[in-house]
Amino acid sequence: MDELRIKTEMRSAQEQGSKASGRLRRAGLIPAAVNRIEGGTTLIKFNAHDFGVMLKHHSSEHVLVSLELEGKVVPTLMREVQHNVMTGAPIHVDFGEVSLTKKIRVSIPIRLLGEPEGVKLGGGVLQQTLRAVEVDCLPMDIIEHFDVDASALKLSQTLFVRDLKMGDKYTIITPKDISLAGVVAIEEEAAPVAVEGAATGTPDVIIKGKKEEEGAAPAAGAKAAPGAKAAPGAKAAPAAKPAAGKK
Repeated sequence: MDELRIKTEMRSAQEQGSKASGRLRRAGLIPAAVNRIEGGTTLIKFNAHDFGVMLKHHSSEHVLVSLELEGKVVPTLMREVQHNVMTGAPIHVDFGEVSLTKKIRVSIPIRLLGEPEGVKLGGGVLQQTLRAVEVDCLPMDIIEHFDVDASALKLSQTLFVRDLKMGDKYTIITPKDISLAGVVAIEEEAAPVAVEGAATGTPDVIIKGKKEEEGAAPAAGAKAAPGAKAAPGAKAAPAAKPAAGKK
């Protein structure tokens, strides 16, 4: 993956604490923390604009970042980015120092590609039931997402974690019998199976195929089909009496 690098500075004692962090943000800086391999935490700061530009080019926040700190380059994994609830701007970042020669555990998003055969020809619906998988890999092998080709899926077929082909660089930790995505009939979509003691969730609908409407009600004013009988128990209305004549 491409190397991401940020120039950082140590935070002084006067730049620590919530009030000091607020002053840093108003000055265009982001306070951050780095959990070191040998233990302990290093408090740093860096340019907010440069960091925001970097985030716009990456869909995942779990990326490998090299921090320039006191004349050294520290390889880290960006663990968490806190955002302002009103503006969405990043206000604090947590990094974890990593060794480039040791595998680490990360969660990598799954991206489905292609229109499944069961949607295009069978009128089904593609539902994605798992958004990411956990893997063990070297820091330099971390990618923003795994691309999965779903175009061969037919109606009522399902992709499982065991179907992923990631190569030798990745050891999948997520249980292999968990489903990733499937193509279901539209009737099935409206009737999820309830599990006792668990809240019923609705999987994400990715693609829905076309299906003609069946069993549509007859238009108002249309005549009943020949031979149709009235509903059981229905009585005919009594015949109207002729109007009384004038005397």
